[in-house]
Amino acid sequence: MILTQVISSPMGKVTLQATAQGLCYVGFHPKYAQTQGENEHLSLAAQQLEEYFAGKRQTFSVSLDVTGTPFQKAVWQVLRQVPYATTTTYGWMAKQLNNPKAVRAVGAANGKNPISFIVPCHRIIGANGTLTGYAGGLANKAWLLEHEQNVISK
Repeated sequence: MILTQVISSPMGKVTLQATAQGLCYVGFHPKYAQTQGENEHLSLAAQQLEEYFAGKRQTFSVSLDVTGTPFQKAVWQVLRQVPYATTTTYGWMAKQLNNPKAVRAVGAANGKNPISFIVPCHRIIGANGTLTGYAGGLANKAWLLEHEQNVISK
């Protein structure tokens, strides 16, 4: 069973969804049917996201239970390696996967990331330094990047 909890963030409501094994979705629009409830993964994710938005947390330790292809999961693992308050490109990610020609495939997998914030897809920008697509909207992506820069510069 997938349980759902909605939390408030500086960007509006964020939906958290989890199985008994871990968090399976974090984003602005529910991915799965909504069964309200709570478990240890939702509670921990809500606490850690609150700390993140308050500038008191830079990494997350909540268990994940994501569904995806092996390639998508590999891309999402690379995303977790992108340090807080830094940005990189799809090209860099493709190189980390030892497949430098897979830039578009990496971009597509990045766009399917079901765990926003925790798996930091917002830290990926275009090769020319511009903000590129983000499921939560470019304004939210810009806010997240600025938030992280502000925390680091304090």
